[in-house]
Amino acid sequence: MTRQTRGSRRLRTLLLLLLTLALAGAGTGCTSGDDRPRVVVTTNILGDITQEIVGDEADVTVLMKANADPHSFGLSAVQAAELERADLVVFNGLGLEENVLRHVHAAREAGVPTFEAGKAANPLAFQAHDDGGPEEEAEQPDPHFWTDPDRVRKVVGLIADQVVEHVDGVDEKTVRANADRYDDQLADLTTWMEKSFARIPEKRRALVTNHHVFGYLADRFGFRVIGAVVPSGTTLASPSSSDLRSLTEAMRKAGVQTVFADSSQPKRLAEVLRSELGGGVRVIELYSESLTEKGKGAGTYLLMMRANTTAMTDGLTGA
Repeated sequence: MTRQTRGSRRLRTLLLLLLTLALAGAGTGCTSGDDRPRVVVTTNILGDITQEIVGDEADVTVLMKANADPHSFGLSAVQAAELERADLVVFNGLGLEENVLRHVHAAREAGVPTFEAGKAANPLAFQAHDDGGPEEEAEQPDPHFWTDPDRVRKVVGLIADQVVEHVDGVDEKTVRANADRYDDQLADLTTWMEKSFARIPEKRRALVTNHHVFGYLADRFGFRVIGAVVPSGTTLASPSSSDLRSLTEAMRKAGVQTVFADSSQPKRLAEVLRSELGGGVRVIELYSESLTEKGKGAGTYLLMMRANTTAMTDGLTGA
């Protein structure tokens, strides 16, 4: 056998070995990815809460981007397909994710376990507001349960139950421990919010917002909901001139000069009130329906609630 022949054979053997190793590695990687349990969550607020519970026990995919509007965000074809590949889908429900719920229902029909957090949180109906909102809306359940951290505590325990029941491969003790740790943080949050809001005189505990989103907070911490610029529980509605007149009259009657507007929504409508009531009206931003990017003010649910509490307390005490 010539030296050239032996060299060619060694080269072929080396190439075959490298190819075998590459294919084995690719197969291992693919199998690992397919076997990794997956929880898909619709909104980023619930996504953060679910991630705290799941920890490293499964992959958590959040469909709603930071600073998005839960009432109007939609899904790509790839995201819609992710729902049907999930081991568990966690969604807010009660009509919140208006463009996404049909995909959640399709996943459920395909056999994917789904958990509707809002429905499990002992939902309230939209409050009867001083701005004379439509009676039919008052009969509808309010989906914004997360503004009451005590209701979030209830949901945390139920999500943990769902993860343990439906997501194969997770360690139950770890999931339960994560949920207990987060429950303690939520209890601390509630106590801190109570102390913060205690600074606001009773007569000044009145809320006017872009749309009706703080009913649960009002119910839990003793606020009056004077009204909203958009007299609806969704940002997709629009106010009429009579709606604005009713609201400005209610604000004058209540002596309210502060409007809280969601930071992810245009403040044009809130600015209309400023012109209607004069320059004394203050428009203060809140993070009411979406988290921000990390480090941008409300990167987690806990940070969002603390930022909102501080803004509301300062806004209503004149600080």
